[in-house]
Amino acid sequence: MMSGTTIRQVTQDRSLFVPTGLFLVLLIAVAFRAQGLFTNNGLSGAILVATPLILTALAITPIVMAGRGAVDLSIGPLMGFINVTLITWLVGNGVTNPVAVVAWAVGLGAVYQLLQALVIIYVRVAPIIVTLASFLVLSGINLMVMSRPGGVAPDWMLSWGAGTSVFSPVLLLLVAAYVVWALLRRTTFYRNLRMTGADERMAYTSGVRVDAVRIIAHVVGGIFAGLAGLSYTALISSGDPTQGSTYTLQAVTALVLGGASLSGGRGGALGSTLGAINMFLISYLLSTFNFGTVSGFVTQMAFGLILIGSLLVNVFVISRRAAA
Repeated sequence: MMSGTTIRQVTQDRSLFVPTGLFLVLLIAVAFRAQGLFTNNGLSGAILVATPLILTALAITPIVMAGRGAVDLSIGPLMGFINVTLITWLVGNGVTNPVAVVAWAVGLGAVYQLLQALVIIYVRVAPIIVTLASFLVLSGINLMVMSRPGGVAPDWMLSWGAGTSVFSPVLLLLVAAYVVWALLRRTTFYRNLRMTGADERMAYTSGVRVDAVRIIAHVVGGIFAGLAGLSYTALISSGDPTQGSTYTLQAVTALVLGGASLSGGRGGALGSTLGAINMFLISYLLSTFNFGTVSGFVTQMAFGLILIGSLLVNVFVISRRAAA
């Protein structure tokens, strides 16, 4: 008979079947429609464009894994908030030191998620209400900080958005995120995170401090959000108070598409990365077709349909697990 750990591992592996299969199908389709993606410039540009989405998906992964349906709807505006404050408050006041900029982005993301976690846990407001309110509040604050797109990224960051080399600093941000995740997987916190999301009552009776686990999960998500803000700033080389919000739907879709369970306990960096890459490939593939003036709407419709389909698959998998 398989142990509980083995069963969870098998379930986790099976949850990657769909995103892996979709990735292979999309890769073949892109190979027929747009071979330019597989050139040096194509791959460089793909890394530059896909990294903010991958990191935003990673940012909500530990939060969702903690359970209670804690999907962070504010992740897009939070990334935008990091972007506009970096350009307006730091660069606008002459603070361009790389250490200061990185510390601001990562620290701001972590502190904001900490405050959000404290409200959810100790004020006992449903996560969806708190994060939806945060989405609206941050969207307004971003426009107050920067009324329209503008500003310039620090000089040392301008070359990041050139997209001429696969081994760019943007890729290093992605590698740094994976290193953090790999280190977390070796900790007791990660095991407690999985346990809390899978069965909070069992985790509590086993001595797990579930509130502390959820707080740490939010802080870790905030660190990834800070890295996402840096990669987004490198992508556009300026500040934009509105476009960050569009990443929320894409990040949630990428998360579900990567096999994570919105009820908690299941998910990971590999699944979220596959989901985000699949989202990028779908968008890239759709761009090779001529939809005229409605091309943007077609892409959003595709993302919406993918999210619905992913949720249905998610529900089916959960029901199969419950029946077993």
